Amino acid sequence: MNKGELSLPGFSTNDHQTHSPRDTVATSEHVDKNDENVERGNWSSKTDYLLSMIGYAVGLGNVWRFPYLAYKNGGGAFLIPYIVMLALAGMPLFFLECSFGQFASLGPVAVWKAVPILQGVGITMVLVSTFVTIYYNCIIAYSLYYLFASFQSPLPWADCFSWWGPDETCSRTPKDPLCNLTLDGGYFEIVNTTWLQANNETCTNGSEIYVPHQGPSEQYWDNVALRRASSMDETGEIVWYLALCLLLAWLIVGAALSKGIKSSGKVVYFTATFPYVVLIILLIRGVTLDGAYKGIEYYIGSQSNFTKLREAEVWKDAAGQIFYSLSVAWGGLTALSSYNKFHNNCYTDTIIVCVINCGTSVFAGFAIFSILGHMAHIQNKLVSEVAKSGFGLAFIAYPEALAQLPVAPLWSILFFFMLVTLGLDSQFASIETIITTLLDQFPKYLRSKRIYLTAGICLAFFFLGLVCVTQAGIYWVNLLDHFCAGWGILVAAVIELVGISWIYGINRFTKDIEMMIGEKNWLFWLWWKVCWFFISPCLLAAILLWSLVTFVPPTYGSIEYPVWATALGWCMIIFLIMWIPIIAIMKIAQAKGSNLWQKIVAASKPTQDWGPYLEQHRGERYSNKHDSKEAAIHEMAKR
Repeated sequence: MNKGELSLPGFSTNDHQTHSPRDTVATSEHVDKNDENVERGNWSSKTDYLLSMIGYAVGLGNVWRFPYLAYKNGGGAFLIPYIVMLALAGMPLFFLECSFGQFASLGPVAVWKAVPILQGVGITMVLVSTFVTIYYNCIIAYSLYYLFASFQSPLPWADCFSWWGPDETCSRTPKDPLCNLTLDGGYFEIVNTTWLQANNETCTNGSEIYVPHQGPSEQYWDNVALRRASSMDETGEIVWYLALCLLLAWLIVGAALSKGIKSSGKVVYFTATFPYVVLIILLIRGVTLDGAYKGIEYYIGSQSNFTKLREAEVWKDAAGQIFYSLSVAWGGLTALSSYNKFHNNCYTDTIIVCVINCGTSVFAGFAIFSILGHMAHIQNKLVSEVAKSGFGLAFIAYPEALAQLPVAPLWSILFFFMLVTLGLDSQFASIETIITTLLDQFPKYLRSKRIYLTAGICLAFFFLGLVCVTQAGIYWVNLLDHFCAGWGILVAAVIELVGISWIYGINRFTKDIEMMIGEKNWLFWLWWKVCWFFISPCLLAAILLWSLVTFVPPTYGSIEYPVWATALGWCMIIFLIMWIPIIAIMKIAQAKGSNLWQKIVAASKPTQDWGPYLEQHRGERYSNKHDSKEAAIHEMAKR
């Protein structure tokens, strides 16, 4: 195999033959005089980086998924598997990806010069991020629509107002059932509860007729916000106001990333911190409401159900939540860390971001369930009857609860503004991942034209996302989320761990990290090595197999997807992961060697230009004893 070659169109690594300053590569317009890397640039400050990482990791799932999982899986007892999975899978993979990107100062595709045969893993990560950013911005568009709709009093979903067209099933409270009452002579009559009480009659079992009922917030979400079609087969028309909100979301993302990390690193000072302000305000307001304690009891469990820990599903939920909420294996951690200075302490960063992310999930649960408890109290329901997850929580249950508070528009504005900011900073990092990948592959042509590249990507993704703001749009969002954000990243994560630990070499990798953060004793590395080499890949492989075995076709509520939609979902999965074997075969075919095994070995070795991006740090690397052989090879190559 020729050094650094990848014949896939658009993914050639020949532009990085050396890491010394090059006249042939355009220098980025967006660098400061204090940047260590004048070609790619660095974060303006450590705070910019940490807030960007926190914003990337802390997203909508921390607010609308974790609290529901905790309540469903034993309350406070759920924290045990949650913390265990954080230690066994979340932190190890987070630390690995941050170190990997920072060491080479390269994005998620180019960084695989370390193990060229696995460069397809990076392509899979970038493609997953691409698919996800397209529909994720549509969720931000939904939040923007609700944010604008909140500037009304009363809130439009507070009741079945005639101006937005509720149907006959709309009611704030469930309607009393009717009774199919049998009269003398065999006749029957449909009567209501009031008639039964007035005539001292009772309704025998089996004679009840339950009247269909939908709350105003549910009907508003379906009939007004989404104008939802009855199935995915009915695409309908583009919902114009959602399309405008989607355009606004992409304009915000494009403006924030116009100067790369130099501009997005400043925007996250607001987008990454504002959600915490809102959560604190909502929590303070929530715990002062009647019935709040009911919600909190349901959330943490008045008596935590430790028997739930015997169920495999609980551990699978905990592992899945940790894996997805930390945003590992999406390529974003590698991309963001690649802009760090070489000697940044990525180990400390890992601890800080992981602890804040998980703490946010737990904290958000109190804010969410305290207000849901109040809603259950005033409606005389169980909390389990109002608690939901995902879209049902964000756009139906919680808005309905907020509508019943004094000064409801204020709380609704705060809540949806929080959702917008939670989504945006995650979106910033995902788009930056895609841009970084392209800049690393085409530095000569794109690095000086970053602003045009950013604008082009945002515009293209806006048009691709229009299908998600049609009347069948919610079905597309749900389908993409069900398939693209699942198995693809699990496959990539397992192969990433195996590739770095087993092929590149776990001892070599730890020595690379020590170059950046200083030498550590064997006891420090024992835990990380065991996790990287065995525990984490086995755990993630088990989750992957469990997910495949327990696969059920996607649904939206009670609506089943057509067969063609499920088939399309599997085609997307195949498209995302097929680059791993395709690139591996191409690398083997291009590698030098007289037989297949020699070609495989050659394709698995680092390229000659693998190592720290800057020559001064490469010198540090070759001064280490563990790299003496590689240094000799490098010197021979230079001669």
